[in-house]
Amino acid sequence: MEGLIYLDNAATTFPKPQSVLDFMYEFYQAHGVNPGRSGYDMCMATEEVIHATRTMLTNFFNGTDPNRLTFSYNASDSLNMIIQGMLEKGDHVITTNIEHNSVLRPLYHLKHDKVIEVTYIPFDERGFVDPGDVKRAIKKNTKMVVINHGSNVIGTIQPLEDIGRICREAGVYFAVDTSQSAGILHIDVKEMNIDLLAFTGHKSLLGPTGIGGSYVKEDVPIRSTRFGGTGVRSAYPFHLEEFPYRLECGTLNIIGVAGLNAGLKWIEKEGMENIHSREMRLWDRLRKELQKIDGVTTYCADSTEHHIAVLSFNIEGWDAGNIGTMMDVDYNIACRTGLQCAPLVHEQLGTGKGTVRLSVGPFNTEKHIDRAIEAVKDIASRKKR
Repeated sequence: MEGLIYLDNAATTFPKPQSVLDFMYEFYQAHGVNPGRSGYDMCMATEEVIHATRTMLTNFFNGTDPNRLTFSYNASDSLNMIIQGMLEKGDHVITTNIEHNSVLRPLYHLKHDKVIEVTYIPFDERGFVDPGDVKRAIKKNTKMVVINHGSNVIGTIQPLEDIGRICREAGVYFAVDTSQSAGILHIDVKEMNIDLLAFTGHKSLLGPTGIGGSYVKEDVPIRSTRFGGTGVRSAYPFHLEEFPYRLECGTLNIIGVAGLNAGLKWIEKEGMENIHSREMRLWDRLRKELQKIDGVTTYCADSTEHHIAVLSFNIEGWDAGNIGTMMDVDYNIACRTGLQCAPLVHEQLGTGKGTVRLSVGPFNTEKHIDRAIEAVKDIASRKKR
């Protein structure tokens, strides 16, 4: 929409870099065939781009084996495969109140079916999980810790390296949801002792929707949870155990993989730290100005340290959904309202009806931020009329 100020980048980044759109179109136009199924030149060229993207992402996360970088629909898809492929009857799982439903719901179903037990760790008043709480929650039957790196509601970044160290010392597998952080924050599976990592392509990795994946370290005993074609050893009756086939079946979203390839190249060109620091400068201006407005409450937004550019707020006397409608209709600003698929965050914050979320992306400007500030000021003043 012409003139739209888009501040919903935590849902998906928009717009995408022109180089990403161009590469996707050119790739699919020239190589829109099924990779790895035949030996003709076009098929082989398509497979080369797929493997190159696996290698780029493996290096990006400091993994070791590109074949253990597998593609899926999105992070939710990968988290389902991780959770269902790792857990067995009698296992105990530790997670947090920060989590998205892509973690909470798979765990809830397994808990409801009496397969596992789950412990939920709260966050502190600033929005951070205490690694000590994780350590104290570990039991004899604890199999895995699952944690969201960057919150999609309050934007806080959790201390992965400290939690990963605790998991390693206890012999517990460590799984991380990087939906909001991959592409904007440094993530190192070795430094952070991450055994299983889930990512999505359409957020800070700047690819399209419908593509994501996971990285699984060597010796992690994840099972296949879906079965089908691989294009390899077709006479074998069972799904293949070797990677990447163990977590992939059927034809890949090759145009999505191409978008990831181009998105990673754009991030490398611009500099990930430069992108993040610029977004945080805009976020810092936004949060400081909103905090000056009478009746506005922001949540866990006291510092730029250990934060991504996500800000949740409410206005006294106003329903979050109504604020979102006014932001859209009256000010042409796109934002997210409600529970943002993370109900336990709101339960702990006491925001049962949700919040308004503004999330900054790589193509936002100071003018966009100023317009958002003025919109919130105006809405907050209306209750006095």
